[in-house]
Amino acid sequence: MSSTAERRQQIEAKRAKLAELRKARADRQISDSNRRSAETSAGSFTPRNNDVDDLLSSILRESRGPGARNGDFDSGELTPSSSMPGTPLMGTSLLPSSLSGRASRNSDFASSIGTTLAPSTNSATDNVIDREMVPRFLPDLIDVEQELFELPTKKERVIYNKEVQTMEVETETPDLEAETLQRGVSEIDLEALQAARDRELEEESVQLDKEIEEEIREIPPEELASILAAPELLEFVDSTTKMFYRAIHDYDPTRDYRVGTETGSDESEGRVKRVCEFFDEQYTKNRSITDVDWSPQYPELSVASYNKSAAALNEPDGIVAVWNLHLLERPEFVFHSQSDVLSVTFSPFHSNLVFGGTYSGQILLWDNRSKHLPVLKTPLSASGHTHPVYSMQMVGTQNAHNLITSSTDGTVCSWLVDMLAQPQETQELIHAGHNKTGEVAITAMDFPDNETTAFWVGTEEGNVYQANRYDRAGAKAGLNQYDVYKAHAGPVMGLHFHPTSGSVDFSDLFLTSSVDWTVKLWRAKSLAKPSTTLHAISPLYSFDESDDPVYDVKWHPTHPAVFGAVDGSGKFDLWNLNMDTEVPVVQTTVGSGRALNKLQWDKKDGRRAALGGSDGRLYIYDIGDMALPRELEWTDLQKTVSGMVGGAQTNGIVDGDVRSIAGR
Repeated sequence: MSSTAERRQQIEAKRAKLAELRKARADRQISDSNRRSAETSAGSFTPRNNDVDDLLSSILRESRGPGARNGDFDSGELTPSSSMPGTPLMGTSLLPSSLSGRASRNSDFASSIGTTLAPSTNSATDNVIDREMVPRFLPDLIDVEQELFELPTKKERVIYNKEVQTMEVETETPDLEAETLQRGVSEIDLEALQAARDRELEEESVQLDKEIEEEIREIPPEELASILAAPELLEFVDSTTKMFYRAIHDYDPTRDYRVGTETGSDESEGRVKRVCEFFDEQYTKNRSITDVDWSPQYPELSVASYNKSAAALNEPDGIVAVWNLHLLERPEFVFHSQSDVLSVTFSPFHSNLVFGGTYSGQILLWDNRSKHLPVLKTPLSASGHTHPVYSMQMVGTQNAHNLITSSTDGTVCSWLVDMLAQPQETQELIHAGHNKTGEVAITAMDFPDNETTAFWVGTEEGNVYQANRYDRAGAKAGLNQYDVYKAHAGPVMGLHFHPTSGSVDFSDLFLTSSVDWTVKLWRAKSLAKPSTTLHAISPLYSFDESDDPVYDVKWHPTHPAVFGAVDGSGKFDLWNLNMDTEVPVVQTTVGSGRALNKLQWDKKDGRRAALGGSDGRLYIYDIGDMALPRELEWTDLQKTVSGMVGGAQTNGIVDGDVRSIAGR
């Protein structure tokens, strides 16, 4: 990089020198043209000496008669000679040239002009002839003034002394030209000197152009490819384009603030508005989203996991893309996996870390400060998972937390974040009542808030079980085989406990969704009183509005009575139990109507929902004011749940009954 910078500086210096030379030549040409124009204007008013001499000679040749002698006229004079005293001076300009001059004899003069002459009586003018002259013709003459000679210029005396001999000589072109003019150098020599200097400047300019062309040479294709593939260049382009797109999408300069003022209620309460959708032709085409999550630290970041693309054979099987609400054109980060990624989550305690569970059973850890590949991953061995991992969750606190993962072979593992070589704990959930195998195929898992030991799992058979990580009072570690939450007729796809927010604690309520087209509301049995015999637990309520498999369901993080669900027909259903338990308050068809696989609320205020589609698109929706709870929402929900329990008792629902409590 330093050699390139030095070469660039040399090229710039040569270019500057070339520009200076061209400017000096242009200035000199301008000064020469100005000087020539000044000389031309001055010479137009002064006739040359040769022209005046030719004019005088022609006049003299025409004015001489047969009686005139060459000695009677002085060359260049039209006045009579001074040898004839008393010659009148007035009127001579009106006489022809043959009448001027000296007359040798009166007879000759008289005969020549044909006039009568009378002798003078004045002694002082004895030699002057009185005559009466009549001119034969009057020529038109002009007055011309011309300096007929030039005084020789005084030669400059050059005196040498110490100061002159030791004085620094200026070599600039204007001083040299002035000195040349002072010493009498002819104009031809000066033009020749200037032409020589122009040739030198042109040669130097051509030489500099050649040097610049040699410096800025054509890069060979191989070298150009290596430069474009340099990691430093790629990193620079990636970071700068991200900043550029963020700046574009952070603020809309074309927003018209007058729009929406007249219809202010259109986008307020009761409306679900799509914010954006994320899709990348290169990474997510022909893939389906298997899981989504929001960043706890940065509310504008969301992550989605993708399965294999059958069309892209050279691409990695699994993809994890981190999307930014201010960067719609492409993902903020892209991570690769050798297997389909089925579950993904941000680390709530480390903003740079993303965890993923794969179809092969591996647990992968990516760091956005690193490249595309995972920085840590679990081995493919019997000590970990060997079946697909559909669910994972981080439990604990900042100083003591674990990653809990579950797979379809009934294995639940606990991992330390900085050590994925082997799990810290391993449990196999086995049910003795199963006919062919005792394994419990886990498809969904969740921990209640503020709980790190007890958790609930949904299975392929449609039942929900409670399990413990450790032995506790009245319960052993492992699966609780006796308390069975039985109602679904198909695999449980989603399971979520109510968040502990607000004045009333509803953390014992949880929702499940299944491919049997239903969403069910459950109340978890107290952990202090586990059953010792088989006991089937029925749901509090069943929501049977959907006509397609319901793939996911989530409680709202801030509103106690609101939850969302997504199904196989691409519908996003928003429920509010305090308003209506029969139908959703808002039902929205998302995208092209293809199945929605996952739903996740943002962790900041719950206004936005991320919906993962089977078409590989991640949709972001805003529910507006429906995310803002009133003060009485918790007490109203308490009354609603009490009514559900009373209705169940009134309708005589027994354990294992799948009917809706409302008698639908």
